[in-house]
Amino acid sequence: MAKPGIEIREVGKYYRTARGTVAALHDLTFVVEEGGFAAVQGPSGCGKTTLLLAAGGLLAPDAGTVVVAGADPYALASDARARFRAETVGFVFQQFHLVPYLTVRDNILAPAGALPREGARKRADMLIERFNLRDRAGHRSSELSTGERQRTALARALLNEPRVLLADEPTGNLDRDNAAVVLETLSGFASSGGTVLMVTHDDAVAGAAHRIIRLRDGRME
Repeated sequence: MAKPGIEIREVGKYYRTARGTVAALHDLTFVVEEGGFAAVQGPSGCGKTTLLLAAGGLLAPDAGTVVVAGADPYALASDARARFRAETVGFVFQQFHLVPYLTVRDNILAPAGALPREGARKRADMLIERFNLRDRAGHRSSELSTGERQRTALARALLNEPRVLLADEPTGNLDRDNAAVVLETLSGFASSGGTVLMVTHDDAVAGAAHRIIRLRDGRME
């Protein structure tokens, strides 16, 4: 039986506003097992990105628990939590978050700065080949096409061989061919035993996942 990769247990996240307290997430409970690929869907403002940040150890919940690859990141001291994220979680964002003045190779190697590892350059070169970026490896990310930027972001997320991938609208800016590359990568990662949690508004993209989690007003439907 597969182990849980991401466990969300009665998680709540609340924000105080001039109009009172707003529940970005309210009493969410679900599990994505190792080898699982789950898509999160719902209208704008329903809590999708908040959920992804909480699952990645970047935004502590106000209630409930988050367990990622068997550990509660919020039970760790800040330095240990940062190391845990670097070792365990890969992030893929719609806006890529690449450093514009770094080359493709250096952007891919960026996670090795937080978590130095033997063979990082060799693995970066392997990922450059895998994502067909060899001819662009020495170019700055500001010189890349949208699809090349997303492939660079995918390679960066995979550098440290994480156990969990979190993706926020990873195909939102892409044409069909580049979107297919992203979905193949996420599906392959899950097939190899990793855990994927992906936010998407696109029903066709969500269809690539093993299950769909639907949110409305911070609650599961």
